[in-house]
Amino acid sequence: MIKLKNDRFLKTIWGQPVDVTPIWIMRQAGRYLPEYRLVRQRAGDFMKLCKTPELACEVTLQPIHRFSLDAGIVFSDILTIPDAMGLGLHFIEGQGPRFEKKLRSVHDIKALGVPDPETHLGYVLETIRLVQHELDGKVPLIGFCGSPWTLATYMVEGQANKTFPMIQSMLREEPAALHVLLNLLAVAVQAHLNAQIKAGVQAVMLFDTWGGLLGDTHYRDFSLHYIQQVIAGLWRTYDEQRIPVLLFTKNGGQWLEWIAETGCDVIGVDWHVHLGDARKRVNKIALQGNMDPAILSQSPEHIQQAVQRILEEYGTGSGHVFNLGHGITPDVQPEQVAILVDAVHTLSRPYHQKGE
Repeated sequence: MIKLKNDRFLKTIWGQPVDVTPIWIMRQAGRYLPEYRLVRQRAGDFMKLCKTPELACEVTLQPIHRFSLDAGIVFSDILTIPDAMGLGLHFIEGQGPRFEKKLRSVHDIKALGVPDPETHLGYVLETIRLVQHELDGKVPLIGFCGSPWTLATYMVEGQANKTFPMIQSMLREEPAALHVLLNLLAVAVQAHLNAQIKAGVQAVMLFDTWGGLLGDTHYRDFSLHYIQQVIAGLWRTYDEQRIPVLLFTKNGGQWLEWIAETGCDVIGVDWHVHLGDARKRVNKIALQGNMDPAILSQSPEHIQQAVQRILEEYGTGSGHVFNLGHGITPDVQPEQVAILVDAVHTLSRPYHQKGE
């Protein structure tokens, strides 16, 4: 068991008293950091960076070295599982992910197999082991995967798309085939997250980035059902430590009560959600979020004001992990992130007085 020097992140998830609100940032290891851009250049391309544990470890640690963050997240990508299934993932600068093979039929789907995490995704696990050796308990490390639905959107479309028309068509015309794919992905995601837990992460997160594309019934049947299936099979205790599960559905604020029923320990919310209302709706489950990433491009005063407003919305006591409502954008200056982290730690202290 790793003895943590800073365990605010885990304590607040379990509702235990903390001195200040913990903060980490989605995509905290990324293009906004000049040191990341240098390593990315050395790697040659994004997938080479992901698949070279020494380099992935280096960029995982960069924001932790630079800022007083309360958690790290392993540097990887949500699409590593489809890549391991043989779909041929690559990234085009400025355009995002592309798959050489697209899933357009039941035959395509049935040709897939569940990748073995140790064999086909071993580079992620080795990155985790390297990071934990370097961290030496400084902060907890988060592992992650994309949700089955979110992975399926890319696999059917073959690339990023704001509306993903191909999977919407499959949902309407071949729902049985889509369920086969989603069940397969649920098995793969569960296996990969458990392998990450075994490799040493202290928390795991599911990114349901495209769940918000769906209507109520389809969200329950095609996204939430499979997330629940994943969570039900995760190791919730490992090496004498409780392992929390974080779940983020972008544009999912209307479904907080349903999300709470999945068995997750933390619900991530975007900036369309009022944290105080969310806290009432999902009592006893921790919340993560939810500053608009665009605010990081504003003045220090605006950043501090936004932090103060969000802290006030949540109120006193533990149970809130400060984060952005989505990933940090490449145009943000590192100095702005330092202002954010300092503001959260400084301004949140009164909300954690003894007895609260």
